[in-house]
Amino acid sequence: MIAELKQQTGTLDPQTDTLPVMEAFYTLQGEGAHTGRAAYFIRLGGCDVGCHWCDVKESWDADAHPRLTIDEIVAGALAYPGRMAVITGGEPLMHDLTNLTNALQKAGFQTNIETSGVCQAVTGSWDWICFSPKKFKKPNPAIFDRANELKVIIYNASDFAFAESFVPHLRPGCKLFLQTEWSRSNEMLPRIVDYVKDHPQWQISLQTHKYMDIP
Repeated sequence: MIAELKQQTGTLDPQTDTLPVMEAFYTLQGEGAHTGRAAYFIRLGGCDVGCHWCDVKESWDADAHPRLTIDEIVAGALAYPGRMAVITGGEPLMHDLTNLTNALQKAGFQTNIETSGVCQAVTGSWDWICFSPKKFKKPNPAIFDRANELKVIIYNASDFAFAESFVPHLRPGCKLFLQTEWSRSNEMLPRIVDYVKDHPQWQISLQTHKYMDIP
């Protein structure tokens, strides 16, 4: 394996040949454009966006999670029949993802990412980019013409205007999704329904995995 050879020769680069993995698991994509598809999720550690409602705050500290080699990560994905890999976080673009995505694609995977877009560079080779901006840190405009999907979390009524602010900057055909923050579903989901009925260019994204009680 590549990592083994690099370890033997002392050329393993911890910044590009290993990544901090909080968790990796096989399930169904529960959100956005690929809802319902089998997917292998790779959740990387590290995030400095600071969403107060984040449900995976344990992912924020990259140093709290073991660094796995690219070979180890891909081997984990290959243990399952699905061939869609979703890289998430944390904020996954805090890391150089070139080697990971190249290896996943070479192994036959579709590479998807969910990112807040705050980082200076979009590294990696991607089949699908879900851009999910947050109010807590301004995204880098470089993400705008790369996004296949815009997914905005609706926590309060002002988030509708926040969502709309990105639309003029996105490329034609980018899919537009509004998704209620889970703890606010009872209040905000009816508002999202009404909003989509009035603004049919948008779609609703539900966290269907939570309704199904799966990871």
